[in-house]
Amino acid sequence: MKYTYAVKGLDCPHCSSEIESDLKKKDGISAAAVNLVTQTLTVDSEISASVLTDIITKAVHTHEPDVDVSLLDDIIDSSVSLGGDSGEKHTRRGDNCESCRSCQGKYAHCERCETKDVITPEHKEKRSFLKTITDDHIMKIRLISGTVIFAIGFTLTFFTVPNYITLPIIISAYIILGTDVVVKAVRNIVKGRIFDESFLMSISTIGAFIIGEYPEAAAVMLFYQLGEYIQGLAVKKSRRSIAELMDIRPDSANVRRYGNIVTVSPGEVAVGEHIIVKPGERIPLDGIVSDGSSMINTTALTGESVPRKAETGDEVLSGCINESGVLDICVTKPYGQSTAAKVLELVENAAGRKAPTENFITTFSRYYTPIVVITALLLGIIPPLFFGGEWGEWLRRCFVFLVISCPCALVISIPLSFFGGIGAASRKGILIKGSNYLEALNSTDTIIFDKTGTLTKGVFKVVNISPAIGTNKSKLLETAANAESMSNHPIARSVVSEYGKEIDKSQITEYKEISGRGISAKVGKNSVLCGNAKLMNDVNISCTKSHDTGTIIYIAENNKFLGSITIADEIKPDSKTALDSLKKAGIAKTVMLTGDKREIAEAVSNEIGIDECFAELLPSDKFDILEKLKKDKSTDKKLAFVGDGINDAPVLAAADVGIAMGALGSDAAIEAADIVLMTDEPSKVAEAIGIAGYTKKIVTQNIIAVIAVKILFLILGAFGIAGMWEAVFGDVGIMILAVLNSMRILKHNLYY
Repeated sequence: MKYTYAVKGLDCPHCSSEIESDLKKKDGISAAAVNLVTQTLTVDSEISASVLTDIITKAVHTHEPDVDVSLLDDIIDSSVSLGGDSGEKHTRRGDNCESCRSCQGKYAHCERCETKDVITPEHKEKRSFLKTITDDHIMKIRLISGTVIFAIGFTLTFFTVPNYITLPIIISAYIILGTDVVVKAVRNIVKGRIFDESFLMSISTIGAFIIGEYPEAAAVMLFYQLGEYIQGLAVKKSRRSIAELMDIRPDSANVRRYGNIVTVSPGEVAVGEHIIVKPGERIPLDGIVSDGSSMINTTALTGESVPRKAETGDEVLSGCINESGVLDICVTKPYGQSTAAKVLELVENAAGRKAPTENFITTFSRYYTPIVVITALLLGIIPPLFFGGEWGEWLRRCFVFLVISCPCALVISIPLSFFGGIGAASRKGILIKGSNYLEALNSTDTIIFDKTGTLTKGVFKVVNISPAIGTNKSKLLETAANAESMSNHPIARSVVSEYGKEIDKSQITEYKEISGRGISAKVGKNSVLCGNAKLMNDVNISCTKSHDTGTIIYIAENNKFLGSITIADEIKPDSKTALDSLKKAGIAKTVMLTGDKREIAEAVSNEIGIDECFAELLPSDKFDILEKLKKDKSTDKKLAFVGDGINDAPVLAAADVGIAMGALGSDAAIEAADIVLMTDEPSKVAEAIGIAGYTKKIVTQNIIAVIAVKILFLILGAFGIAGMWEAVFGDVGIMILAVLNSMRILKHNLYY
């Protein structure tokens, strides 16, 4: 069974990793993942819900005692629409039902759950007041009051004020600022968890009081709490940057039923029903516009600032905003399979997959902390015991060493950096399923592209019209368009589209498709042939062979050659720019795979700068080539594949990093890919690599800076040069700087 718990108030990335690690060690729990975006904990377990809730609560409170833990996934009922499974589940939400989309906050519990107590105005007002008092507000009050009291006590130490006056003031500040840290340390010691930052802060500050450094002891707690508060703000900011995408969740849908417009939950709308979307409203479900036209704002989904026009017959996606006209939309997918639902699922699950660097830092801190504690203990005992010296001085050095050694700067800033990188990518319309894939992009040196729909538009277009002597382009195009107007083949449609005029199909007779050759038809009284060179040879019509790259159509009228039309799949405008950017980003090799003819593939690859291309491939051939390229690359390097559709799903899954481009409509591609680009722009690949590179740069800066400062101050502390004030900077000061450095990722816009 999969259970989801709300862990309200959990903001610490390091604590999240520790909670996951603790739970995975429990019998009966096979998986555990904390999501800081939604503040939820998802667990796969064979244990009953009641027993599991006990285990979860204890595990969370071991690391974060103030976090509110509650079971969300106690499913009472699920809604099934007439068109199939809507995917919407109604879950018990306790007394706080605003987030439940079924009852719109009208009931104390979901209306599909056991209790249906209507919220009275008094109850709502009381609950609203209580909700305004949060842990965040309490922390602010503690920080402000503790700082003021500490400032008073610290100032008095500069004057001839007796200790019996200043000491109680400083102790009061310490109690306000540090009680929770000391209590947490004691709880963890009782549970067998000794070596963490709470223990280090507690033992070092209590020790500072013992040796008479009262202001320094309170200052350590003050700046430690200030650093923790800033860390919380940074996590919230990172969460908000990702959670902005969560705004695409539709609240309701206006569905046309029996001649009336009824407002219902999106999950209650069946495929084939018609919904009405007014200007300013968010489109709740995927569908086809059956009536009306409007400009659609797709920023939330794609990151594009320019609205798109939607008219009758156009597909529109849920999550976009209707800006102008009223749209009547025929629903094509149930809510559970809609674009909005798929994007939300991707975003919500992104934080669950950790990068190797994150996992290393978590493991590193477990071994590092006990080592430095033992070292500090030896520092305080061995020198005075065997080499002489004052016990008080060496104890002071021991406590200074303990404060400096706290690893919180690394265990906070590194996960925060990856968290910020995923958030920055989300704002650009790049959904990365986990920080492990973000980090993998930095090791990628080979990128394989599918051609059609990825580097090219996947739409045939007339690129050249070559009339024979005695005719002209207009005559040639008109003749071909009339003859091809009866065909639904993409090549025929491209010719008719290029002609662009209305065709009188009543004059088209004797239409015939000739397998492997082309078509023949009568246009009025004239016999017309359109097809390849083989068709011309079959009827002994001499034609001028075209050497254009693309599909060539030869046209003859009444057995007379009129000329040729070249049709090709148009290259996307930013394909060449994307390839140039990838080279600058350090990608060593680019490869293109296609089922097209070799001459077409080579022409495309030469124009945009592809290093190597493979043409005339079957779908299975693409997989074989990818496997061969994976074997040929260096073991420490990664290979990425970029594709756009369902046929690419096996190759996307086989690549080290699978990137689905503009694949929001393809469930298979989204499922198989590690990164989903929400537009069909190849330049987004380069942008994703740029964001990954910038994130790595920030992570590297933090690791080097933190370790360098720690080593320097640990040495200074061991030799008695650094005191408690220096220790505060060596621990909390560098943590604050590292956190602020991590936050730069959210503000940076030029990644390559």
